[in-house]
Amino acid sequence: MSEVLSIVLGGGKGTRLFPLTQARAKPAVPFGGKYRLVDIPISNCINANLRQIYVLTQFNSASLNLHIAQTYAFDIFSKGFVEILAAEQTFEHTSWFEGTADAIRKNFIHFRTQNPSYYLILSGDQLYRMDLKDFIRQHKDSGAAITIACTTVHREEASQLGILKVNKNGNIVEFMEKPGPDKDIADFKAPPELTRAKDGRDEYLASMGIYVFNAAAMEECLANDLTDFGKEIIPQSLNTLKVNAYVFDGYWEDIGTIRSFYEANLQLTTLRPQFDVYDEDMPIYTHVRALPPSKMNFSNMNQSIAAEGCIITNAAISNSIVGVRTTIESGASLNGVICMGADRYETEEQKKANDENRIPNMGIGKGSIIKGAIIDKNACIGEGCRVGIDDIHREDGSYGHYYIVDGIIIIPKNTILYPGTVI
Repeated sequence: MSEVLSIVLGGGKGTRLFPLTQARAKPAVPFGGKYRLVDIPISNCINANLRQIYVLTQFNSASLNLHIAQTYAFDIFSKGFVEILAAEQTFEHTSWFEGTADAIRKNFIHFRTQNPSYYLILSGDQLYRMDLKDFIRQHKDSGAAITIACTTVHREEASQLGILKVNKNGNIVEFMEKPGPDKDIADFKAPPELTRAKDGRDEYLASMGIYVFNAAAMEECLANDLTDFGKEIIPQSLNTLKVNAYVFDGYWEDIGTIRSFYEANLQLTTLRPQFDVYDEDMPIYTHVRALPPSKMNFSNMNQSIAAEGCIITNAAISNSIVGVRTTIESGASLNGVICMGADRYETEEQKKANDENRIPNMGIGKGSIIKGAIIDKNACIGEGCRVGIDDIHREDGSYGHYYIVDGIIIIPKNTILYPGTVI
């Protein structure tokens, strides 16, 4: 696997995940109580013994840089690395990355030093667990220049995805980017022998944005000014190169919106989550914090997850995720809430200063009731706050100290909600 160079695309501004991306890159958004989104593709690589990994980014990269530096360090014998490549000005290029393909092109100077035979392109904001060894093996055996990982979707899901037309041999013969709900795409239906359809409904193959390129094919495809893989490079390559489909039949979720992020997180709390973080054969790696175990004092937790270092006292928590170092005080109630936790514990001196300045301590205060919300890191929720407990329709928008996106209340990082606040 040393002949494969893995490249994780860190995404652009992440506007659809705002305000979670207000101060961090999209791959650095906390997930599942203790992870970051970027941990998913990197862990898939490590589990496949792919140890030469670059992460490309250009917006709000400080948090991502710190996470990568603190988390991924291989021994000196493996020649492995996980490195950030942020957009930079050179004598050849003076502009920002203008798309996924443009980001690869502008970093060839770094990639070529590794002398790879294959490039593995991954997205930094997707949730899945894939056997990348099998993916690369099929690519080699097929003799294709490019292989695209794809997943089966129904017609209503196909509207906002890149749809592949594939023959019975798995060769991609046509590509359509985001056909919308009204376009007739009946001739793009996937061959049944490739999809193993179970419910009898028509199925289509959607690109997952995960590719393997032969190194020579990558150089050929990017010897132009085209900027995007999905919209430009892949459709054009079908005319001159053999492009195959790799059908992935496992769980896959594109974390592209606040709604999908919220639902994918809470799906982890179900009795049989589709994405299993307890798989010992293919673990998800992240920063090792050496925190103490979480402590529950007279609390009731139902179908919820608590990460390390939490202190929860006399609280009722249901269908929620409680992130690292979260403190929840007596009488608090959480239902359908994602708490991203805290970067530090407050000292007794800091808590005393908070009292003198009438500022709530970090965490969830006494008697606060919160429902259907995302609480970003280091938020200070005072006593007796009421967040989302009514069932009224909420208009999306910015409301000063909180946001509503896709109907979900978001309390941004470092926000202070004073005692008795009602949202």
